[in-house]
Amino acid sequence: MAGTSGGRPSIYPTLLYADAKAAIRQLTEAFGFTELSVYEGEDGSVLHAELAQGNGAVMVGTKGRGGVFDAAMKGTGSAGVYVVVDDVDAHHRRAVDHGAEVLMPPTDQDYGSRDYMARDLEGNVWSFGTYAPEMAA
Repeated sequence: MAGTSGGRPSIYPTLLYADAKAAIRQLTEAFGFTELSVYEGEDGSVLHAELAQGNGAVMVGTKGRGGVFDAAMKGTGSAGVYVVVDDVDAHHRRAVDHGAEVLMPPTDQDYGSRDYMARDLEGNVWSFGTYAPEMAA
């Protein structure tokens, strides 16, 4: 399958924010993402950022900078992203300690996962849990 060599994920959710710097701060501080790279324009806007969590990553940028992707995303609503974490309760405590808006506390699901749900500063819904489907080789 193309795009999966070298241990790299093949899917990267890409989110645009009015205040990408604040989003990056929340994603790293409250949700435990690691900043891989941040490229800024002359005006200080975030042109492109990459944040990692486990063996996955998201791309983040500033809304309203122009370009094809920005135009395609204009007027779209918030997104939902699911992130697998080892310790849901510890992850939840970290999010709460950093003031994240929790929509659902850690909850055991019928399908065997333990999850919680939070909203970021611009309305995107982030679910964190132990459910990790097996990928066929």
